[in-house]
Amino acid sequence: MTDSEAFFVCIVCSIAERMIFLKNQKTVRLVTSAMMIALSTVLSMITLLKMPLGGSLTPLSMLPVCLISMKYGVAWGIGTSFAYSLIQLLLDLGAVLSWGLTPQTVAACIFCDYLLAFTVLGLAGIFANKGRFGKCAGVALAVLLRFLCHVVSGGTIFAVWSGWENAWLYSVCYNGAFMLPEGILTVIGTYLLLKIPTTQKLFSSAS
Repeated sequence: MTDSEAFFVCIVCSIAERMIFLKNQKTVRLVTSAMMIALSTVLSMITLLKMPLGGSLTPLSMLPVCLISMKYGVAWGIGTSFAYSLIQLLLDLGAVLSWGLTPQTVAACIFCDYLLAFTVLGLAGIFANKGRFGKCAGVALAVLLRFLCHVVSGGTIFAVWSGWENAWLYSVCYNGAFMLPEGILTVIGTYLLLKIPTTQKLFSSAS
């Protein structure tokens, strides 16, 4: 084998090795994301407080999908959270359809309270490069955005059901009843989890 042939073989082997590495990395990313979606889904089924018109207080059900955004970046996090939103919609679709809403309001509810509200959790990793406090701030922002999605839904779609003179105030109070404590718990859970060296390294940015 000539030197040029040997050099060519080395280049091909190097490229092949890199492709195998990238394929393995993508597989790990997909499996990790699927596991975190599954964990979030299981935790969402454990309700500490169930609201009459949708919404519940759960033990840190938002945290696993938020961790994916921290590890793999916002773009991947949004995709993961969107997949999670579809699962949440499928789990609650029967209840949503039983509320007697018009087709238009059902579509609006699906968009605001599910597709948008859960997808914004993918923004949790927006400050991931700012350390532990940046990650906690990102989680707080993501939870706040989800809360605002529910508030907009409550102040418009469910305004006629509020029974209050100010439907927006009702929506803030209704959604705050479960989102505020869960948001606080999620931020605290993020901080405590990232204080552990093993989990801090595990969920450090890999994007």
